[in-house]
Order: sequence, then C-alpha cells, then structure tokens
Amino acid sequence: METEICARCGGALESRDRTSLQRVWAWALVGMLFYIPANLYPMLITKTVGRASEATIVGGVIELIHHHAYAVAGIVFFASVVIPVGKFVAIGYLAYAVRKPHGIKPKRLLHLYEAVEWIGRWSMIDVFVVAILVALVQFNLLATINPGIAAVCFALSVVFTMLSALSFDSRRIWDEIETLSDETPS
Repeated sequence: METEICARCGGALESRDRTSLQRVWAWALVGMLFYIPANLYPMLITKTVGRASEATIVGGVIELIHHHAYAVAGIVFFASVVIPVGKFVAIGYLAYAVRKPHGIKPKRLLHLYEAVEWIGRWSMIDVFVVAILVALVQFNLLATINPGIAAVCFALSVVFTMLSALSFDSRRIWDEIETLSDETPS
C-alpha cells in the first residue's frame, strides 16, 4: 500500500477520520456534564474573621453587581457563562452541520470553527483568576480564599470542550463542495 502524495506541496495525504464526530460529541457531552456542577457548586469559599461565604459563578456576578462593579460582573458573566455555552452550541452546530450535505457556505462554518479555536485559548481565564485570588489572599487570621469544587469542574469542562474542538476534523466542512463538484455534469 503506497502513501499518496500531494501534487502541489509534496506532503503525504491523509484520509478523513470517520470517527472524529463521535469524539467531538463525546468530549462535548462530558464537557457539558462538568459545566453543570461548575455552575451549581461554589467557585470560591471565602473566610473572613470567622465568617465563611461561598459564591457560585452567577452568585459572584450578582454580588459584583450589588457592589456596583458592573464592568467586572459583565466580564465574569461573559467569560464564565456566555462563552462556554456559546462554545457548546457552536461545536454542536458544526458537528451536526457536517454530517450531511448542509447547503451552508463552508467559509461561514470555517469562520465559526476558527472562532471556537481562538476562544478556546482564553477559556481558562476564570480558573487562572481563582488561582491568583487563592494565592494572593491567604492572611490566615484575617481572610482566606479557597477554590470550591466548581473551579475544578469548570476547568475540566474547559479541557473537555477544548478536546472536543480539537477532535473536529475541519476538512469535513469542505467535503460537501467536493461532493457537489463530483455530482455536477461537465
């Protein structure tokens, strides 16, 4: 069995990975499953002078709004709720759209895929903020901040979502064009 070579660049040609969509759906589903406890359980556990308080992601946003920190609340809400949910929807849409001929312009799907890939680089920003807060605020007698189970769940959700996006074979976006060009009479 001889490896086919690209006539243009000389690189070895690879066939499509027919199981890539199964991995995309599996990683996305696991990411969604971890996203649920990431929003239900506390992200931060703060102890100040004997008083403990826990904050979920949305609870933290509400708390920031009560303290008139609207910009920070907006950033946290956007980074912790809008972007992850948007990534789940975008990955699901891409995986669904390439299953069969879709009639959607491939450039649009490719731009959506590239946006998901680009956003993936910034997805861990919430986890980094929690880690920095935990490292900075450790005045054992006065105040401590500890990560809650939601921080771990959120980090795992982000990792699984990134694996889902990485499992997506973007070449499948262009397969419909090849199929249509093969079917059109010359």
